[in-house]
Amino acid sequence: MTQPDPSYLAQIWADMMRASAKAWRVLLTRGPSQFQFWVIALFIGISAGFAALLFRKGISALQAIVYRVDDPLYIHTLAEGMAWYWLLLIPALGGLSVGLILHWFTPDGRVRSVADVIHGAAMNDGRVEKRAGLASAAASLITLGAGGSSGREGPVVHLAAVISSWVSDRINANGIHGRDLLGCAVAAAVSASFNAPIAGALFALEVVLRHFAVHAFAPIVIASVAGTVINRLEFGGLTEFTLPGESALQFYAELPAFLILGLICGVVAAALMRAVFFAETLGDDLHKRTGLPRWLRPAIAGTGLGALAIWFPHIIGVGYETTSNALTGELVLHEAVVFALLKVVAVAITFGGRMGGGIFSPSLMVGALTGLAFGLIATPIFPDLSGSHTLYALAGMGAVAAAVLGAPISTTLIVFELTGDWQTGLAVMVAVSTSTALGSRLVDRSFFLTQLERRGVRLSAGPQAYLLAMVRVAGVMRTKDHPRAAREEDCWDLVEDGIYIDGNATLETAMPVFERTGVAFIPVVTLGGEDTPPELWGALFHLDALKSFNRALAAVSEEEHS
Repeated sequence: MTQPDPSYLAQIWADMMRASAKAWRVLLTRGPSQFQFWVIALFIGISAGFAALLFRKGISALQAIVYRVDDPLYIHTLAEGMAWYWLLLIPALGGLSVGLILHWFTPDGRVRSVADVIHGAAMNDGRVEKRAGLASAAASLITLGAGGSSGREGPVVHLAAVISSWVSDRINANGIHGRDLLGCAVAAAVSASFNAPIAGALFALEVVLRHFAVHAFAPIVIASVAGTVINRLEFGGLTEFTLPGESALQFYAELPAFLILGLICGVVAAALMRAVFFAETLGDDLHKRTGLPRWLRPAIAGTGLGALAIWFPHIIGVGYETTSNALTGELVLHEAVVFALLKVVAVAITFGGRMGGGIFSPSLMVGALTGLAFGLIATPIFPDLSGSHTLYALAGMGAVAAAVLGAPISTTLIVFELTGDWQTGLAVMVAVSTSTALGSRLVDRSFFLTQLERRGVRLSAGPQAYLLAMVRVAGVMRTKDHPRAAREEDCWDLVEDGIYIDGNATLETAMPVFERTGVAFIPVVTLGGEDTPPELWGALFHLDALKSFNRALAAVSEEEHS
């Protein structure tokens, strides 16, 4: 048999390398083709799916070590038999570890989560902070493993966003491609976390990208399915919760009760969110007044959680055991009410102490407990018109979570996929719609958007508000040597009248000045010290600012409708 010529094989290898290098250059300069983009989406989906799986396994492993439990789903029951000092010490030490990690690896000691992913999608071409994101994932892993009262979806979503940001940087993805890849990562992470491919895809579109553009749908679905496959290879096709067989809607006359439940859940969701924001504000104030090192803040919060867990161990961790007990009706009325109140307190302590974790799983637990309490009260009043009280727990679970996330579509679907119960759709949809409508009016649309508003990022008002903050004055102004520059004498006259703007400012600062003064242009200056006169850069014309803002709006509209 004739052996291949070595020089011929070397030539083939060289041709392959040249073709690969050329394809890489085209990818970097012109962007990926549709097929290439779908392949990248699949890669991101698989990577994000494994990240979510490893994060979940890591929480279970850490809980198994520190709490010595074989099945972390039943950590609350097993924690009841632990010595009180362990229940106090474990969250405190976990909080101390979290504080040190965030102090060393983040500039502000704050955990990154879904709100930062939304901010990255809207204002940073689909990128998030990588170093702070990895530190936040580690901090959240320790928080949940040590008994912090939060959820795993927020850290997983941000961790997946770190992966997509890395890929976007490697291929020099533009804003549209970067945001689509971010949506792919988020969809895969949610799908892999909850075995919910439909809800994962819609969550990425509804919550993170905040549009349903056709160009984003196919790659996001590909990534979402990939994430689900990763989950099912490990856990099979099992749902997170198992419902009793009798949870069915009995009569259409029962639907008004779910309208009322939705309104109650909207108020409960707003109370949960405002409790978290109050705790964060209180923590910030105490931190400033006392001057304690910021790395001690999570440790103090962990100590508070541990003290609460001594008497009420159900607050430990994600809370799926208590949620499952509510959905199966294994709790009585006073337990449902007390557990819901204490869970709100525990979540507020966790977030106020900057420990880490997400808000979705706690909102599921609070919602299920709220719905169960409502059902236990309502069904005995109208026994002939009522179905099972566990149906109200299911509807309440979806209603509170939807109002917290500001995502009625994806939350409704994720409730169905978590439980595998599609027969109670009318009840859940009615409760979700009313809770979301009310809850969005009591905060800035959702928990995540309100978080951003508190940081001065106005995404809740839409692109007409936040795009102004993305356009810098220095990029729009006419410099002094511009052919149609403003006369320097006129500029200095306006400066003397107090009408000027810094070159590092944005149109968000400039547009109110135009509205207030009615001038055609604003001098752009750099203010020096007391003995240094200001330096004139040029002038920002009102017409140029409006044109730039209009182009930004048109670009957003084109992306959302393409």
